[in-house]
Amino acid sequence: MEWIEQLPAYLLVLARVLAFFTTMPLFSYRNVPSYFKVGLGIFFAFFILFSIDAPAMEVDSTFVLILFKEILVGLSIGLLAGMLLYAVQTAGMFLDTSLGFLMANVIDPQTGAQTPLTGGYLYTFTLLLLLALDGHHMMLDGMFYSYNFIPMEQVTLPFGDEEVVRHIARSFALMFMIAFQMAFPVMGALFLVDIALGMMARAVPQMNVFVVGLPLKIFAGMPLLAIGLPSFYLVVENLFDQTYEAMRVLMTLLGSA
Repeated sequence: MEWIEQLPAYLLVLARVLAFFTTMPLFSYRNVPSYFKVGLGIFFAFFILFSIDAPAMEVDSTFVLILFKEILVGLSIGLLAGMLLYAVQTAGMFLDTSLGFLMANVIDPQTGAQTPLTGGYLYTFTLLLLLALDGHHMMLDGMFYSYNFIPMEQVTLPFGDEEVVRHIARSFALMFMIAFQMAFPVMGALFLVDIALGMMARAVPQMNVFVVGLPLKIFAGMPLLAIGLPSFYLVVENLFDQTYEAMRVLMTLLGSA
């Protein structure tokens, strides 16, 4: 009957893992079948339970509080990782604004939300790079070692702590900063195109710059985007490092209670 005694602890581990799969990049998308995510979570939680020193838990009112805490831990870590990776789609929105593609938003089949055309294109390559660099295993590794930072028997989470709020705000600002770094080479070149069009509009008032400007910016922006893709991937690798670091810091702060 020893496995019956471990069942409450297993349910707590399963709650954290499934909550993490619900929000983390790649595993949370609609393309991934739900039964695959649940099955992977069941096996992953099974291995975690027998790899950590899980305490004996009793099903009482404290167990319910710990269960909600485990769900919040998984959701928080996955949302922070997903928020930083959304910098790629934010960079695509900046590029679409400059290229004139912002009016052609498409439905992302992964999330079901509207996404910029260029942002969806770059985000797909980002996910492929994440798989190529074994980043999904790094995220699963972070979930496994989260029990070193946030023990299972901890009841409360310091979400109201000043350092936690500052870390989330810094991560949010970092997302926009990295997005601007990704989009800046093409945006800077297209800004020069806008200046040239403004000078031409002053020199030749009869020319309709709105009709000429849109295809001209597309004609100039697409080759620049293709040339800048290697540097884009360098920034994405840095983004992955920042994501892992942000996850580790958040787990350290949440475990400080």
